[in-house]
Parts: sequence; C-alpha cells; structure tokens
Amino acid sequence: MTNLQHEHTEHGTHSHGPGCGHNAVAHGDHLDYAHDGHLDREREGHWDECEPAGHTVHEGHEHVHYDECGHAQVQHGDHVDYLHGGHRHAEHEGHWDDH
Repeated sequence: MTNLQHEHTEHGTHSHGPGCGHNAVAHGDHLDYAHDGHLDREREGHWDECEPAGHTVHEGHEHVHYDECGHAQVQHGDHVDYLHGGHRHAEHEGHWDDH
C-alpha cells in the first residue's frame, strides 16, 4: 500500500503529540493524528496529510465494528475508521480494509 502525502498548509500552529486531544494512530514508522476528518503526520518541520492509497483487505478480520464495539472511532473523510490492534479498520464492500 502506498501513501499519499501532501503538506497540510492550513494546519495552523497546533502541534500534535501526547495529550493534544487527537487520536494517535501507528502508521508504519511514524504516528498519524486523526484531525478534522483526515490524518496528519509530522515531516521535515511541517505537517502532512497522510492518507492510504487504494484498499488493502484485512484478511481474517472476523470482529464486526459498530458504535458500541469498544474500539475508538475516528472520522475519516466520508466514513468512520475503528482503531484496533495497531490498525485503522474501515468497512468496504462487505469486508474490512486495513488502512
């Protein structure tokens, strides 16, 4: 899976980190922060929007996420992702994608 990254020039002065109020999501070798329906990542002194390109099916994911399933929910564009086991899961065409 490749990632689309572009500088988030309208990010303002907010700096993400522990206690900033946004959910942190492990993403490869860095942390993303869920913020205003997208994911932000610090890179080279600025914030990028860090988004997956395409869909990667999370094979063998039998748990069904829903409002009261116990996993943190993050608004992500036009859908909700569920933070689970170091991944973001999103429902997609009858299966769960690993974002």
